[in-house]
Amino acid sequence: MSKEKEALLPSSETKAEKEKNLILFNDDINSFDFVIQTLMEICDHSPEQAETCAWVTHFKGKCPIKSGSYDQLNPYKLALLERKLTVSIQ
Repeated sequence: MSKEKEALLPSSETKAEKEKNLILFNDDINSFDFVIQTLMEICDHSPEQAETCAWVTHFKGKCPIKSGSYDQLNPYKLALLERKLTVSIQ
């Protein structure tokens, strides 16, 4: 393959750099029911998926709740922050 064509192909490192996770962190403020309801409403989680994320967050301190590019995740992050959940894009 010529160097010109190689330069046009996206590298796997570039794709990996763009892939981010929206992380939910445990807090002592929000109830399980509130977190589950919020994940269903904002992140379109099923009830089972939202409950699983809530339990993982409770026991491990954090849980990835969505993945994608920064631009895809940022609206979710902002909406969750408005509801006083502790989240970060990593």
